[in-house]
Amino acid sequence: MARYAIGDIQGCMASLDRLLGLIDFRVHGDQLWLVGDLVNRGPRSLDVLRWARDLGSNVTCVLGNHDFHLLARAAGAAGPKRLDTLDEILAAPDCDRLIDWLRHRPLIHVDKTHVLVHAGLHPRWTVADAEARAAEIERELRGPSWRAFLTQINGPPPRWNDRLGGGDRWRAILAYLIRARTLRADGRVEPDFDGRPADAPTGCVPWFAFKTPAWVSHTVIFGHWAALGLDIGPHHVGLDTGCVWGKSLTAIRLDDRMVFQVKAVESAS
Repeated sequence: MARYAIGDIQGCMASLDRLLGLIDFRVHGDQLWLVGDLVNRGPRSLDVLRWARDLGSNVTCVLGNHDFHLLARAAGAAGPKRLDTLDEILAAPDCDRLIDWLRHRPLIHVDKTHVLVHAGLHPRWTVADAEARAAEIERELRGPSWRAFLTQINGPPPRWNDRLGGGDRWRAILAYLIRARTLRADGRVEPDFDGRPADAPTGCVPWFAFKTPAWVSHTVIFGHWAALGLDIGPHHVGLDTGCVWGKSLTAIRLDDRMVFQVKAVESAS
C-alpha cells in the first residue's frame, strides 16, 4: 500500500486523471491525502467532488477555502464570485448528498509523523492544539445549525488568542487553517498577500518559517499557495503547483518523498 498526497485540484478532473495514471493509483490498496480545494475555478468541480466521495475510506480530504465557499453558497451565506465554477454542483440532483459529505470532512488530519491541512498553522500551536481548534469548527459545520455558522465566518479575523469566542474565534482559527500564507512578526496572518515569498510585505515570513514552531514534531503537508509552488523542507511540504492556472498538478509519496507531476490540461479563464 502506498500513500500519496495531492495538491489543490480545483475542479481539474482531466489533470487529476493524468496524475492518477502516472502514480498507478490502485483503488483497493493505495491511500490518497488531498490538501483541500477540491472544487472551483476549474471546469469539472462536480466530477472531482463525486470522485472523492466515491473513494470512501481510500481518501482523506481536508477542507480548503474554496470548499468552504461552496458550503457557504449552498447554505445561502455567500453569493457567487467572478471566477466561480460551482453552479453545476449546486444544480446537481445529488447536491444535498455531496454537500453533506463535504461538510463532514475534517480541517486537519494527523498521524504519527504528518499533519494534513489546507493552508497553515499558528506558530505557537502544537499539533494537539491545532487538532483541538479544528475540532471546534468541525463540530459547528457538522451540526444542525451549520448554515447559521457559515454566516458568521465572513469578515477579517481578529488577532488570535485563546480567550476569543463565537464568530471572532472561528474566523481567527480559520485564518490559519484555510487562508494563511505569510505571517506578520506577531504571528497574525497577512490577509491580502498571495504572491511569492520574496515579494511579501516587509516583516512578513511564510507561516512555516517562524523560528522554533510548536508544531515541529510533525511534517505539515499543505496546499493553498500557488505562487509558492512545490516547496519541500524538513518539516513542511507545499503541494499547490497552480494546476488551475495552467501549471501542474503534483503528488508526493509520503513514505519516501518521491514527487510526481503532470502538466495541467486545463486552466481558469
